[in-house]
Amino acid sequence: MVATWRQTYDTLLMNDSYQDFLDQKLHTGAAHGFEPIWLPPQLFDFQQSLVTWAIRKGRAAIFADCGLGKTAMQLTWAENVARYSGKPVLILTPLAVAAQTIREGEKFGIECHRSSDGTIKGRIVITNYERLEHFKPADFSGVVCDESSILKGFDGARRNEITDFMRKVPYRLLATATAAPNDFIELGTSSEALGYMGHMDMLARFFKNDQNNLTSRRMYGEAPKWRFKGHAEQPFWRWVTSWARACRQPSDLGFDDGRFTLPPLNEFDHLIETSTIPEGMLFAMPATNLWEQRAEKKRTVKERCEQVARMVAETGQPALVWCHLNEEGDLLQQLIPDAIQVSGKDKDETKERRLIDFAEGRSRVLITKPKIGAWGLNFQVCSHITYFPSHSFEQYYQSVRRCWRFGQKRPVTVDIILTEGERRIMENLQRKRGQAEQMFGNLVAEMNHSLDIQRKEYNTTPIEIPSWL
Repeated sequence: MVATWRQTYDTLLMNDSYQDFLDQKLHTGAAHGFEPIWLPPQLFDFQQSLVTWAIRKGRAAIFADCGLGKTAMQLTWAENVARYSGKPVLILTPLAVAAQTIREGEKFGIECHRSSDGTIKGRIVITNYERLEHFKPADFSGVVCDESSILKGFDGARRNEITDFMRKVPYRLLATATAAPNDFIELGTSSEALGYMGHMDMLARFFKNDQNNLTSRRMYGEAPKWRFKGHAEQPFWRWVTSWARACRQPSDLGFDDGRFTLPPLNEFDHLIETSTIPEGMLFAMPATNLWEQRAEKKRTVKERCEQVARMVAETGQPALVWCHLNEEGDLLQQLIPDAIQVSGKDKDETKERRLIDFAEGRSRVLITKPKIGAWGLNFQVCSHITYFPSHSFEQYYQSVRRCWRFGQKRPVTVDIILTEGERRIMENLQRKRGQAEQMFGNLVAEMNHSLDIQRKEYNTTPIEIPSWL
C-alpha cells in the first residue's frame, strides 16, 4: 500500500501541471531570472549581493534605505536584462528624478536616455510615471519602478495602468525605502505588481478582518481593518522574503557598514500658541477627527507659517520647508523673500527645474509639498527641515530622508511645527514609526533566516558509507 502511494506521488511530481499547481498553492516568489552578465566594479559588496539576487529572481523588490544606492542597483539590473534579452528596459521615476538617474548612469558607464513621448533610444529608457501612457509594454523586456511606494499615492486608475503595464513585461523590479510605512497590507500592492499573489488573495490568506476598533481609529485619521490570522505572521514574512530583500544598512546583509553611517538627526516639536480658538470652545484641545484636524490647520495657517519664517531666517542656511495646503505654501513664499515654491499648479518642466536648482545649491529655501518632492531626490546640500505634520508616516520619513541620508556630512535638524489641536496627529505618527520599524525588523530577521537555510543547503555534510556495506 505504501509503495503504491509512493509511486502515485512520484508520478504526480513528474507532471509539470501538477507541480505548477503546488507552486501556486505555496504562493512563493518563483525565480524568473538568469545569471548576471555584468556587474560594475564601483558597486559595493552589499549592492552586488542585492542586484545579483534580483537578476536571478527576475521579478523582485529591493527595499533599501535612502542613500544605499538604489539607483545604481536599478541601472545595473536594467543593463543586465537589456543585454540578456536584446530588448530595451523602461525605468519609471518620480518627477525630477529622471535627470538624476541619467547622471548616476554616467558614473557607472551605463548609457540611458530620457523619453517623454514614447520614443525609444538605446537599451535603457527613463520616463516619469505620468508619461507611461505614451509607451507600449511589448517594446520592453523589463520595467523598473523607482520609489515604487509612490504607487499607493496614485488614484486607482493610474495604479491599475502601471500594474497592467508591468504584468505584460517579463522582468520586473521595484525599489523603495518605504515598502509599507502605514500598514503591512500595503505590501500586497508590490506583490501584485510583480505578478505574485494578488492584494485580495494576500488579505484572505494571511489577515483577518477586524471591526472592533474602527471608531477609535477614525479619531486618528484612519480605519485599519486587518490583523494577522493566528499563526500567520511568520508565514507572511517568509512569503514576503521570497520576492523581496530589505536593508537599512549593509550589516543587515552581513556586510561591513563602512562609510554608510548617518550623522545625528535632531527632531524638535514646536507647539505654537494660537491667537484663536475653535468655535464653541473655551480653550484649544486636541482635534479628535479628520474634520476637526483640517479645520485646525486652516485656522492656524498664519501663526504656523510665521514661526517657520522666523526659523528659516535665523539660520541663514539652506532650508527645506514642507507644507500640505496651498494657503501655507503661498503665505510662506511671501514671508521668506529668497524662497522658491514648487506647487501643484506649476508645469512639470517648472517643477523639475526648481527642484534641481535647490538640489544643486542655486536656491537657498525650497517650499513644496511631500507629494510633489519627497521621493527620490538628493538634497544633501540642506541640513535644516521644517515640517507641518500629517497622518502619513511615509511622507514624513521620505521628507526627512531627502536630506538625512548616506552622504550627508552635517547633523540634520527637523523642526516640526504643530498646534495643541494636532497632538493626536503626532501620536499617530509615532505609532506608525514603531510599526514601520517592526516591519523592517521582521523582514530582515526572516531574510537572514532564509539565507541561513540556503547556506546549509549548499554546505552539506559529505555522505559516509556505512561500515557494514
